[in-house]
Amino acid sequence: MGAKTGLLVYADGDVPELLRQVDAANLDRTTAMMRRLYPGWEIKECGGSNLWDGVYPPKGTAYAASWPGVDVIGDQRVMIDAPSQLPEHLVAASASRRLVLHAMHSVVDWLAFAVWEDGRLVRSLSLSPDSGTIENIGEPLPFELPYWAGDRPANIVPWPDEEEESYPLPFHPLDLGEDALRALCGFIQEGRPQRDDVDAEAIELYGFHVQDPHVPARAEQESALRRAVEAMQPSRVYTLGPDGSLVEREGL
Repeated sequence: MGAKTGLLVYADGDVPELLRQVDAANLDRTTAMMRRLYPGWEIKECGGSNLWDGVYPPKGTAYAASWPGVDVIGDQRVMIDAPSQLPEHLVAASASRRLVLHAMHSVVDWLAFAVWEDGRLVRSLSLSPDSGTIENIGEPLPFELPYWAGDRPANIVPWPDEEEESYPLPFHPLDLGEDALRALCGFIQEGRPQRDDVDAEAIELYGFHVQDPHVPARAEQESALRRAVEAMQPSRVYTLGPDGSLVEREGL
């Protein structure tokens, strides 16, 4: 499994049904949405993507589209351990709407998803095998029930020469993550497509470089690190002398 997502969706109703009806998004409308959701940030248009590829943009980039009734934003910044801690202004933007957060990372088998209705959190789950259950708020949604009932146990194949060990969770987070993505947003990243899945590859997203003015840009951070390294004194190595004192070694 290699799926990674960092996705927010605002909708006036059922997200999959609304996404099945969209056509080309309007750039001006999408840019206006980005400025509402990233107030005061530096936003510059760049190359876009589509809904299937654009759910995990490079750092500093967001892929987005806005239509009447539904807005989509892919941004690694929403990949937070506790979805209930999503910044307040992002939650406030969901007044009278549904807000869905979906985030997962295949490298660490981590999944988080959450649903707000009219700004009220109704379900949040975040878990990984290393951290266990990070957050579990609200009643499980229908697509979760087989997992909690033990009907979808993790099927982990050990590496050669390794002993089989029990998985630390009752199910695999990425398996649930795909079902959550389909149920909440209408498509999947990996697995067998279904006939009524949203054609995520056909939904184009605009691209934006997004920079918090209070956080140095990546190039500035790297430049500052280089300057700090250059200002450091050469490393010095010591060894114990015959009398037990430290003696600096030369010629290293």
